[in-house]
Amino acid sequence: MRSFRRGEATRQEAPEHEMDPRAVEEQPYRPTVIDNAVYQDGHRLDNPGSLADAFERLKKTPESLAWIGLYRPKEWELVKLAEEFELHELALEDAIVGSQRPKADRYGDTLFVVLRAARYLDDVEEVAFGEVHVFVGPNFVITVRHAEAPDLHSVRKRMESDPDLLRQGPQAVLYAILDAVVDGYAPVVAGLQKDLEEIEAQVFSGDPSVSRRVYELSGEVIEFQRATAPLVRLIDGFIAGAAKYGVNDELQSYLRDVADHAITVSERVAAFRQMLQDILVINSTLVTQAQNAEMAKMTEASIQQGEEVKKISAWAAILFAPTLVGTIYGMNFDHMPETHWVLGYPFAVVLMGVVCVTLYLVFKRRDWL
Repeated sequence: MRSFRRGEATRQEAPEHEMDPRAVEEQPYRPTVIDNAVYQDGHRLDNPGSLADAFERLKKTPESLAWIGLYRPKEWELVKLAEEFELHELALEDAIVGSQRPKADRYGDTLFVVLRAARYLDDVEEVAFGEVHVFVGPNFVITVRHAEAPDLHSVRKRMESDPDLLRQGPQAVLYAILDAVVDGYAPVVAGLQKDLEEIEAQVFSGDPSVSRRVYELSGEVIEFQRATAPLVRLIDGFIAGAAKYGVNDELQSYLRDVADHAITVSERVAAFRQMLQDILVINSTLVTQAQNAEMAKMTEASIQQGEEVKKISAWAAILFAPTLVGTIYGMNFDHMPETHWVLGYPFAVVLMGVVCVTLYLVFKRRDWL
């Protein structure tokens, strides 16, 4: 049985308690850094020991690129990060609060992007959602992940193996992250398609538990649609502003390819949602038909039972007539003239026969017999 999971993308603590980054107390700075690297001309140049070191290295070599990856950092760590790289407090607030829809906001020279990744868990047949925040500056890229997906380590390996692409700067890194997120939707689409096929089989087999599974799958499809639908507009916005922000033609072609994949996924998810609605209607119709058939059987059984009761009642009435006559003549009274009449016995027998035949004809005419 499927259960709808959103735990990977949900922060455990209420984010509002320290939404103002200036209210955070000073603490030892131990960021949860997965990888911290400085690149120059498409090649890894240095592995700074801290974010402060990376920032200093960028100041010394402005033409280099810092790519920093963090995994589930604390709020005070994000505040320190914002101080080092001069990130806007509104973007920082979104990164702290989490649970954002996919979007892109520009604050001066820094672009803040929120992406929703998804993974299909085959063992439990569930969709797990993740969230990644990307800060893209003139010479740095900072990724903040709050879940296992997406796998940014593979993105980094891909970029390091393609210096020509990495040489194009932060916009190329953002493209690679977008591409990884969208490519990660393909297994989810395949998994949901398989679930839909199983549900269709359950519906037409009359499985009573299918309604619950349809409801749970609908929740996952809706959440998946919220993750994928805004991506199309987001990527189109990147393409529309490519010339303004110095994105070359090659990278624009890559972005258009990602946009095509995002459109395909969005259309498939919308189709899944419509199919689930149709399945609910079909299941409701089949359940109603089954209930009507059951009611018809119960009505038929009730009618048959009524016919049997009528027959039993008719025969009981017929048999009661001679019993009544015989009971009267069987009473022990001294003054009963009929008991001393010579024709008394034949008269009583004939009377019982006439009453029985009369009752039989009456019941037969009324279809009781």
